[in-house]
This record gives sequence, C-alpha cells and structure tokens, in this order.
Amino acid sequence: MFYLNYLNQFLFGIYPYIALAIFLLGSLVRFEREQYTWKTDSSQVLHRGQLPLGNILFHVGILGLFFGHAVGLLTPFAVWQALGVTHELKQMVAMVAGGAFGLMCLAGLLILLHRRLTDPRIRAVTRPGDKLLLVWILVTLGLGLASIVVSTDHMDGHVMGLLMSWAQHIVTFRGGAAGLIAEVPWIYKAHLFMGITLFVIFPFTRMVHAWSGFASVTYLGRAWQLVRPR
Repeated sequence: MFYLNYLNQFLFGIYPYIALAIFLLGSLVRFEREQYTWKTDSSQVLHRGQLPLGNILFHVGILGLFFGHAVGLLTPFAVWQALGVTHELKQMVAMVAGGAFGLMCLAGLLILLHRRLTDPRIRAVTRPGDKLLLVWILVTLGLGLASIVVSTDHMDGHVMGLLMSWAQHIVTFRGGAAGLIAEVPWIYKAHLFMGITLFVIFPFTRMVHAWSGFASVTYLGRAWQLVRPR
C-alpha cells in the first residue's frame, strides 16, 4: 500500500512538474539550437493520397480535445456554478464533445498512420521518433475514448470534479493534488499519465511546430502550402 501511495504521489504530484519543465525548457533549447528542425517535415511531395483528409480530421480533432480539456479542467468551479452548469451536465457535455472530437482525431490518426507505415517512400524517411509519437497519441486517445464508456457508470460528475480539482491544484502549485485522485479508476490515471508524458515527448518531435500556431494568430489563417510535382 505504501508503494502504491508513493507511486501515485510521484506520478500525479511530482511528475507533472517534471514534464512541464522539460516541455518548456526543451522547446526553448530546440528553438535556440535547431531552428531548421522546427517544422512538420511534410511528406506530401512523396505521396499525397489521403493526406489532406487525414490531416484535417486529426488536427481539428486534437485541437478540439486540447482546448476542451483545458477549459473543462481548468475553469474554476465558481465559474461553472455562476453559469448554472452542474457537474452532471458538464460531464454529459464533456462525454459528447470529447467523443465526437476523439473519434474525429482517431479517424485522422489512423489514416496518417496507415499512409506513413504502408507507403515505402514515406516509411523510409519516417524517423523512430515519429512512430513513437503517433503510437503514443493513439494509445492516449484510445484510453480517453475508453474512459468515456467507463464514465457512463457514474453520471453524477463526482470523478470529473476530482480530476478538475487535481488539474487546478497542479497549475496553481497547491499541495495534495495527487491525493485527490488516489481512488480514481485506473483508466483515468493511465490516460492522465499518457497525456502528461506527451509534454515530455513534445520538444523532441515534430510536435514543436504547434508553437508556431499558438505564437502567431495569422499563422492559423495562413493559406495551405501547395506541393506540386514538376
């Protein structure tokens, strides 16, 4: 029991700060030392196929999930109460919206994975880090979708409230965060761990290009990059 408590404390009380430090410092070092690698390494010139469809589904889905998690977990309880949103309603909205964006992201990710692993030319230029990233996102996404199914067994919003309290304790540097989710079902913890670790992986993969979008509003409305054969 002591071992499990210590593990819970490390994974959900200490590890998030380690991941955040690696995420921020690693991104800064990557930008400072390797600016020419600050890109997505588009493979459209090698094979177009279903790239546009997969790209759109994946990016719309993952952005919806990111902002949905951020708003859902980090908005103070007082704000939801002032808006008249109960835990039950919030959980229902999170399940429906999360399921929709999750399935969209999953469809796009599977298209991109299939394209990257089955086309010989694209597979030849795919680095181990790219494969790790895509598989890690796939597992994280699968756990998240599975947690929606588990959530149907407790629609009172209690577990969601615990997860919100944990996230808000972490970002405000308050103690006792790990204890709040000690009794939360394992699938939520597994999803949290995988999601936190994405921040560790982030600076060392093509994901760093996401900073460009968040740093520049005009980047989001930029025209598509066209790649044509000669």
